[in-house]
Amino acid sequence: MKKILTLCIVLCAASCILFAGNPDRQGEAGAYELLMNPWAKSAGLHTINTASITGVEAMRLNPAGVSRTMGTEIALSHTFYLVGTDIGLNAAGFSQQVGKSGAFGVSIMAVDVGDIPITTTSQPEGTGSTFSPSFFNIGLSYAHMFENKVSVGVTLRAVSESTSDLNANGFAVDAGVQYVSGDNDEFKFGISLRNVGSPMSFKGEGLSTQLVRDDVTFTFAGRGESFELPSVLNIGASYDFAIDEKHMITAMGNFTANSFSNDNLSAGVEYSMSNLFQIRAAYKYTTGLNSGKSFVQAPVYTGLAGGVSIMVPLNKESEAKLAVDYGYRASDPWDGSHSLSLRMLF
Repeated sequence: MKKILTLCIVLCAASCILFAGNPDRQGEAGAYELLMNPWAKSAGLHTINTASITGVEAMRLNPAGVSRTMGTEIALSHTFYLVGTDIGLNAAGFSQQVGKSGAFGVSIMAVDVGDIPITTTSQPEGTGSTFSPSFFNIGLSYAHMFENKVSVGVTLRAVSESTSDLNANGFAVDAGVQYVSGDNDEFKFGISLRNVGSPMSFKGEGLSTQLVRDDVTFTFAGRGESFELPSVLNIGASYDFAIDEKHMITAMGNFTANSFSNDNLSAGVEYSMSNLFQIRAAYKYTTGLNSGKSFVQAPVYTGLAGGVSIMVPLNKESEAKLAVDYGYRASDPWDGSHSLSLRMLF
């Protein structure tokens, strides 16, 4: 237990250093796809369930929750991101229990932005050709549970962004802790520190410029400026209110400290019936919007989110289940984000 407390202190100390509060850094990070959540269940809670998230989805928010995988979980998901932009998020994940206390997982996410017309200074209306940028990351997670009360986890993530003549690659680490307490583990507390890693910069032929003078062609190689990853700290808690053996209501709250944008305060509630049907809603508030600074703008998401999950047993003799999750996040402008996930647990 002393080792767990030491890890919590280290995480808190690291977060205090990383999130020292420098408003001049807002908007300077890149690779913001690391903050996009493609999973429907947690998206319906605005990704605030730091303390209670489990399984495959935990690899996106708090890797400590991977340790609470019971058996095997396989998940696929698609998000219609900010409907009207024609952007999609695709994700796949796998988590597996190892022994009585450990679990590992693999998750993949890609952003589909579609085909973009190529324009030049001489052909501003387009050349007739298109290109499609690639935003891709893959994570490998491991988590361990101590005495069925404290879980710790870490995710190692490779990040890639590219076009036909440019690319940028980076590496990020996520770490998290979850603690449960109470006769029925009704109280949960969680901390996660995400997207801590190496700076990224673009390289490739796309940075080269050609200049022709006196029938001689000169090629100048440009250098891309490096950018940081959007590091974020989450601190959350939840409490389960059991109505009876079949019905339960979970209340949760979360604080998110963003190193390159405004912080968030969030609250949510989830109703569960026999773990076969769940409905949830959450609200996220962004701090500092009324600070009087002209460069501080309201986020795209209005703060409202909601979702539903239906879980169907596949076999009476086993605990295998098929789950369908839906999540919605309201936005202004555009028509919000819709996420749909399919999970299999066995």
